[in-house]
Amino acid sequence: MEDKKGADRLDVDVRFLLANERTLLAWIRTSLAIEAGGIALATVHKHHPYLGIIILLLGAGSALIGYHRFHVADKSIRRHHLPPSGNGPRAQVAGIVAVAIVLAIAQLTILR
Repeated sequence: MEDKKGADRLDVDVRFLLANERTLLAWIRTSLAIEAGGIALATVHKHHPYLGIIILLLGAGSALIGYHRFHVADKSIRRHHLPPSGNGPRAQVAGIVAVAIVLAIAQLTILR
């Protein structure tokens, strides 16, 4: 006789688990691209290296958001529920918009 946990694991559709892993990889790929941009910006802008460091931290935050969402979705999938939407994408977009505004202001002050 199987226990309830073992039965839950066997009933889960593998396609959902693999899709969840692909989504995590997309979050990681995005965070690596953001971090690469932060490193490039810190290297190019010698007068304002903190801007690149801020973007580098934004990339790390993006990876953490993706990792958290992966675990929440995995729990939900295994319980046969839809995962909650969460605030991760909203936080990432808000962070990128804030950094874009800061970069635009920094660029305008450098040109003057």
